Amino acid sequence: MEEKDFKEKLTPEQYSVLREGGTEAPFSGELLHEKGEGMYTCAACGNQLFASDTKFESGTGWPSFDEALPGAVEFKDDSSHGMRRTEVRCAKCGSHLGHVFPDGPKETTGKRYCVNSVCLNFEEK
Repeated sequence: MEEKDFKEKLTPEQYSVLREGGTEAPFSGELLHEKGEGMYTCAACGNQLFASDTKFESGTGWPSFDEALPGAVEFKDDSSHGMRRTEVRCAKCGSHLGHVFPDGPKETTGKRYCVNSVCLNFEEK
């Protein structure tokens, strides 16, 4: 997909976050409190990213997951905003999703994929 196609498909907020690396305001995303069973997909390309059983309440204001589907995401070092973080991108289209941190549930992976809600679509089972 070409950049002009993303601009046509996505809302201005989605484009800002997914394609320009922006961030939505905390506690503003419509999928933050989604509790249904299903699959979270990339809003830009439809790539399956996270199963609903990996979502957990982190209290951070963004949807959080402890594991991505195998091969669904890529990682990039991010030293913007005066801190070192690991950016999470869609492996299919390269869109920015959020960041991964090592402070997730210890009883599972110990990871917290902190993902912008506008980057996701939810497909209920």
